[in-house]
Amino acid sequence: MLSRWQFGITTVYHFFFVPLTIGLAFTTAGFQTAWYRTGKEQYLRLTRFVGELFLINFALGIVTGIVQEFQFGMNWSSYSRFVGDIFGAPLAIEGLLAFFLESTFLGLWIFGWGRLSKGVHLTTIWVAAVGTAISAYIILAANSWMQHPVGYEVNQAAGRAELKDFLAVLTNVTALITFPHTIAAAFMTTGALLTGVALWRLVRRKGPDDGAFRATAKAGAVMLLVSGLLVAVTGDIQGKIMTDQQPMKMAAAEALWETEQPASFSLFTIGTLDGSQNVFSIRVPYVLSFLATGDFNGKVLGINDLQKIQEQKFGPGDYTPNTPVTYWTFRLMIGTGILAAAAALWFLFRMRKGRLPGRGTLAIAVALPFLPLAANSFAWMFTEIGRQPWIVFGLMTTATAVSPTSTTLEVLITLVGFTLLYGVLAVVMVGLMIRRVRAGLPEATADKGFEHEAEPELGFGY
Repeated sequence: MLSRWQFGITTVYHFFFVPLTIGLAFTTAGFQTAWYRTGKEQYLRLTRFVGELFLINFALGIVTGIVQEFQFGMNWSSYSRFVGDIFGAPLAIEGLLAFFLESTFLGLWIFGWGRLSKGVHLTTIWVAAVGTAISAYIILAANSWMQHPVGYEVNQAAGRAELKDFLAVLTNVTALITFPHTIAAAFMTTGALLTGVALWRLVRRKGPDDGAFRATAKAGAVMLLVSGLLVAVTGDIQGKIMTDQQPMKMAAAEALWETEQPASFSLFTIGTLDGSQNVFSIRVPYVLSFLATGDFNGKVLGINDLQKIQEQKFGPGDYTPNTPVTYWTFRLMIGTGILAAAAALWFLFRMRKGRLPGRGTLAIAVALPFLPLAANSFAWMFTEIGRQPWIVFGLMTTATAVSPTSTTLEVLITLVGFTLLYGVLAVVMVGLMIRRVRAGLPEATADKGFEHEAEPELGFGY
């Protein structure tokens, strides 16, 4: 349990930076492209502004991601031994291909101002941005294999799973839908950050850059709305695939204990303390059937029937995940995402016809970037907790994956240590982001690197 807590804390913390890194990379490339095509100073300054936010997130993402991968060998050595032949391949490719692609071309972008031609320099940030997307796909392919294992064969003599078809792993249907869902969520998170930052600047720091920040706020809000719609569409497809592959997760997400046809969607449910049955529930008829099967009259299996089916297939055991946590993380994921989209729509309405948002919008603007971040976190909690007791669905349980030689004290010390360290890093990261936002748009100097920026209150350089 301590190993699960440690990996969970590390993963959730790491994924604060991943969607922002992906979205900010492409946004930086977009602004620089606009500057390259139009020559307008405003786009150059926005490129430098958003680019520094991107670099802060990229640096923190590296630190937390490396620690996360070390845990596979230290806390989960039994898992690594059993599936390392399969799981290790995507991780190796991600490090050797995607990460080196990102870091190399990002370095060229940082130090290439004034040293590379405008076209070549623009290419470097686009390659770095594409590298973040490639990295995301490879990691999601590895995680999708845990959700829906394909392309492998269990070697009974060696006692481990062996890779037989790497292409099948990369083209896993779960990965193919999870990737656009995750990328859309990344742009949704980035849109919320840009909107919140721009509105804060407009309300609190009125000045000559208001035109640039007004455009940024509108662009961020539109990005949030469009990507939010894509999140909903891909999430709907993902839900139907999940119902087919992991029906217990869908049943737990709805606290559906008995099989229903048609199945209703629960808006609010109160259950017993152990989560074994419902006490009170407000439900909408037919909706769950459509979400799970695409048919308003579709049949959705309940937890009790699925428990019996899995006992027959895998042997005696409890195959029900933590139902209250699965149920509420599913709803909090959806709810925080909807709130973010609604706030973006409201901001666009308030800024119509050249109007400025009032001071009453400040609190919402400050809270807005945290809503998609919360939705991302709840989504991963739902995805991973809802799969329990499996670490690899239908193949290996989490209880058998933990390192047999790691002691409780060792895991507890590292759990506390990493949590405290990440708390310090969070303070540093937030401090750097706030300083960058307060400093406003940097000067339009395309011939100098970041280390030459005249931003004394920033306190650091690249």
